[in-house]
Amino acid sequence: MIDAKDYRDAMSAIASPVHIIATDGKAGKAGLTVTALASVTDTPATLLVCVNRATPSGPRFLENGLFSVNSLGPDDRELSDIFAGRTDEHFEKKFAHGLWKPGTHGQPALMTALACFECKLTDVKDVGTHHVFFGEVLAVARPAQGPSLIYHRRTYGQAGA
Repeated sequence: MIDAKDYRDAMSAIASPVHIIATDGKAGKAGLTVTALASVTDTPATLLVCVNRATPSGPRFLENGLFSVNSLGPDDRELSDIFAGRTDEHFEKKFAHGLWKPGTHGQPALMTALACFECKLTDVKDVGTHHVFFGEVLAVARPAQGPSLIYHRRTYGQAGA
């Protein structure tokens, strides 16, 4: 078995796009910064996102059953830090930052996002320390254009023009 720190250090060498996943519904509003996200298939359009099971926001995503994925640009670095929990703000208070509006299915849509996907939670698999959420994409919006915010070697950068 490999050492977890060695694994994390090796993974930090891989540049990853930065996203905020968000949910709103009967369990309340919540949001998290994530880099572990991938397209699964385009028919039906489905994403997967990995969320640490220890996060206090996890139960809200599970109970609400809907969520959004908001892909960030370089100007959203501070917002990424807020949603990553690097401030004192939690749950609904995080949404005082950034330009948010309800999407087509009522999920938080960031108006500066390069892409916003509203998803229905269709399956959850527990793998190690994380939930793997599978979300069928119900709606897509592309409110902004420009380069992507990336996370590489534990710092922010950008990709694309």
